[in-house]
Amino acid sequence: MQEYEQLKQLVESCADDVAKAEGGNKAAGTRVRKAMQDIKNAAQTVRKKILEVRSSDTPS
Repeated sequence: MQEYEQLKQLVESCADDVAKAEGGNKAAGTRVRKAMQDIKNAAQTVRKKILEVRSSDTPS
């Protein structure tokens, strides 16, 4: 599922900034917060796709 792969990529891409934010870097903290919002939206998209797949598999 392409949406899930995109979600994993978003999580991996912010790992460095998370470490920097833990060290006290305020700019990195802002980037992490933005990335988390993007991750939240991507997760919602994955949830919707899963429901679509589940709905299409069940007979009407």
